[in-house]
Amino acid sequence: METVDRRTFICMVAGAALVGKGDAQSLPVDAPLGFSPDPTFVQQAKELLTMKPAIDLHAHPGVTFARGAVSPEAQHFIGAGPFETLRIADMLAGDVAGGSFAAVADVEILGPRKGVMGWTREFRPGEARASYDRQIANLKEWVRKAGATTALAPDDIVRLHSQKRIAALLMVEGGDFLEDDAQYVKKAFRDGVRSITLVHYHPNKIGDNQTAEPQSGGLTAFGREVVAEMDDVGMVIDVAHASEDTVRGVLKDTRNPVMCSHTLLAGHGRQSPRFISDALAHDIAAHGGVIGAWPSGFGSTTMNDYIDHILTLSGVVGPEHVGFGTDMDGNYKPVFNNYRQVPLLVSELLRRGYGRDDTAAFLGGNFLRVFSKVWSGRTS
Repeated sequence: METVDRRTFICMVAGAALVGKGDAQSLPVDAPLGFSPDPTFVQQAKELLTMKPAIDLHAHPGVTFARGAVSPEAQHFIGAGPFETLRIADMLAGDVAGGSFAAVADVEILGPRKGVMGWTREFRPGEARASYDRQIANLKEWVRKAGATTALAPDDIVRLHSQKRIAALLMVEGGDFLEDDAQYVKKAFRDGVRSITLVHYHPNKIGDNQTAEPQSGGLTAFGREVVAEMDDVGMVIDVAHASEDTVRGVLKDTRNPVMCSHTLLAGHGRQSPRFISDALAHDIAAHGGVIGAWPSGFGSTTMNDYIDHILTLSGVVGPEHVGFGTDMDGNYKPVFNNYRQVPLLVSELLRRGYGRDDTAAFLGGNFLRVFSKVWSGRTS
């Protein structure tokens, strides 16, 4: 587990290349490629991206979650300035269809804890719910102002891609805002939220996470209520950050495939508490789920390392279960940090023999399959 000081923590939450510059008028410097793009495959990549939607399973484009936050840590990345318009222009330049625009449920209480990413205190009464309300309102306003359109159903993504418009999927990282009320899932759905990452860095009443001592031994009774409500309304369950016992509890209880939106496999040359075992990856895949390959800086230094991870993950679970999950603008030393680089990423996958169909599935097809299955099974 890598230790973090205050500055590194801020970089992990808000994107290292922007923090401390106080300049919202430019995007981060491109992460190094580690390969020389082949013009033939770049052209093939652009053609593929025109035909098939690229959907980021987990991201915080433009740091909208920071708007109006009051914690001392949040003030640091507010100083860098949210930059939704620039990020959406970046998506258009990279032929990206859209994807996650995620709120961060525990942003007000995050900070370095015992040398690693964690929470600094417990929530005050009503604080988590108020933070959620603020972030969702800001996401709706600033997504619209920046020129994107909120997508509420799988068909919306396909339609918006055909119109060359950006589809914004509203998501929440952490279920803390639900507090003691699983019925609040319905309110979140009415707000336009289409996925909740059940736990983030703050252990909550749903289950345990990967980076803190276990408190509940896996998915709780309340967690099972939340899973049932998400199934009923047609909301994608995201098990990223959850402990393996918690994930297995979700898989036992849900009637739908799930996503693990941003992670990598442990035991393949690089390590992090945020990685998952091959066995758990197999379990997620066996239930029809999708795992978002995560371009974090834990043991990686170039985009080529990220491509290695994609290929490794695909070799373990099959290409039909691998997706594109960048954690954009919330990642730790990212080795992919600009959507305009997507054609280069795709070109190298094609050059290395991943194939057009598997690449299209990675970019968005696998997520659309999961979202469509969840959507078609909703009952309320």
